[in-house]
Amino acid sequence: MSAWRTLGVFIGVAVCLYAALVALMYSKQRSLLFYPQLTRNPPLAPEYQFEVDGATLRGWVVNPGQPRALLYFGGNGQDISLSRDDVATWAPDHTVYLVSYRGYGHSSGEPSEAALAADAIALFDHVSRSHAAVDVFGRSLGSGVAVHVAAVRPVRRLALVTPFDSVLRVGQGHYPWVPLAWLLKDPFESWRRAPKLVMPTFVVIAGQDDVTPPAHAEALIGAMPRPPEVLRLAQAQHSNVQVFPEYDAALRRFFATD
Repeated sequence: MSAWRTLGVFIGVAVCLYAALVALMYSKQRSLLFYPQLTRNPPLAPEYQFEVDGATLRGWVVNPGQPRALLYFGGNGQDISLSRDDVATWAPDHTVYLVSYRGYGHSSGEPSEAALAADAIALFDHVSRSHAAVDVFGRSLGSGVAVHVAAVRPVRRLALVTPFDSVLRVGQGHYPWVPLAWLLKDPFESWRRAPKLVMPTFVVIAGQDDVTPPAHAEALIGAMPRPPEVLRLAQAQHSNVQVFPEYDAALRRFFATD
């Protein structure tokens, strides 16, 4: 076999392997973005149920009976029931709704960007009927859900923790060899909605975040029409911002402000 023919065979095999790997990632992409399996055995039974199109969402209500509401949207593998006590201290004058995404916790259905966004809008509309104002909190993947709600509904205050400009851009940084722009079903392009975020906004950036690197949060901030309040935790990682005392203090102050 000639050298050229050998090279051609090698290139052909490499192309086939690459195509197979890309096809596998395309077919499995939602299992790489959503991790509901980590949340399906919460230590507390759900106490709240909300019906949406095609699914039943279940979760928890903290501080019932308060005039303001706070909607909490968690990360892609976060058991939000574990955040009940923390949220109660951040917003003691709010009724807090922690509702599991589709397919998460005890909620039925399958997660996708479109489904999570539609469910969040439906939850906002439902909650706003019985509260004077609604604040929204989004962490990690939940920041994309929170931004979507705040861009189309009258959110009073918006808090975003370890947010991103888009899942597409974050993913491209992790997988530069994959043409994600052609393949991604759930791009969560928060930067496109950011110009509509006119409410007071608070952003927490973890300086050592290797999941959603700080540059993505900074890009989101740059797309906002109103400069947000920003807490930069230089030593924090993506999943441990809550251990820093200034984090809790800043959130309490932010949600307490009229």
